Amino acid sequence: MAESRVEQERMQADLADSRARNEELHSVNEELRRGLRNTQGQREKDETERLIPPREFSTPFSQEILDAVIPNTFAGPKVIFTGMEDPEAHLTAFHT
Repeated sequence: MAESRVEQERMQADLADSRARNEELHSVNEELRRGLRNTQGQREKDETERLIPPREFSTPFSQEILDAVIPNTFAGPKVIFTGMEDPEAHLTAFHT
């Protein structure tokens, strides 16, 4: 009878430990889910931002000129960015 009581107490302690561990795992799981939702939201935001051009450049050309077909043989100016110059100045020169 005493052995049965000891075994029952041990089982009750194991059950309490299991419940505590289950609650801990549930909390960690919820925290990971919140982090994943935040990461997915940020990724969607980043992807949306990539679709938007960084800035618009004004142009002196009419729409007719802008819509003209450029021949395949045309070779535009070669503007190389080495990383040593100002990126804004490079973009302005490139678009000009």
